[in-house]
Amino acid sequence: MSDTQKTRVNAYTIDGDLFIALINDEEQYSIWPAQKEIPPGWKDVGFSGSKPEVSAYIDEHWTDMRPASLRREMDNQIKHSSAKPI
Repeated sequence: MSDTQKTRVNAYTIDGDLFIALINDEEQYSIWPAQKEIPPGWKDVGFSGSKPEVSAYIDEHWTDMRPASLRREMDNQIKHSSAKPI
């Protein structure tokens, strides 16, 4: 091993960088480095800031961790079960 150590930079943990909040079709959120290309299936929600700021935004807006399809299915089951006579 050489005396010079290689430093690996993790784009997801760099302090001081700009991050954005992403959302997918299941209404799940993600923090993403603003300088990176948005991956397929995700879209920018229009909020950017430091990693802690974006994390706080997501915490405030993502109040139900269940995927949207599961929420819809559970709501459907509740509607159908409450419509049945007892």
